Amino acid sequence: MDAIEALKTRRSVRVYQQRDVPKQLLEQIVDCARLAPTALNLQPWEFVVVTDKAMLRDIARATDHGRFIEDAAACIIVLCRNTKYYLEDGSAATQNILLAAHALGLGACWVAGDKKPYAETIRRMVGAPDGYRLVSLVPVGYPAERPTKPKRPLAEVLHWERF
Repeated sequence: MDAIEALKTRRSVRVYQQRDVPKQLLEQIVDCARLAPTALNLQPWEFVVVTDKAMLRDIARATDHGRFIEDAAACIIVLCRNTKYYLEDGSAATQNILLAAHALGLGACWVAGDKKPYAETIRRMVGAPDGYRLVSLVPVGYPAERPTKPKRPLAEVLHWERF
């Protein structure tokens, strides 16, 4: 799948087949995440891949809108050192995770982490040291659904010269 096709066809997947994702695919996804653009090339990110079913259940139950994490084959936890642009850097890495997963035939969904009441709980659950911020949780698995909710048309969102 080329980059333009991946960008145009990726959708959030919240229902997964009960199938393991091979470790090498998860490594490939995180490899793509670490190559994201980053302010001042600080690369403040760290990624924790959780595949343990009990841990996935605990993470899912800690969230407010991520209960489906429990049914994913894995969840990639995106953490960043608390730098000036940690949120932008971690968000770019998260987008790369979503696109890489889609390009590999997997489904994924961005679950918010930053500023959520459970952020500190999850940081501690995965053993991240103090000074790191939870940016996102990204459940990954083989999709059991193909969401088709349309995106707003280009003509509705594109403005030339002025809003």
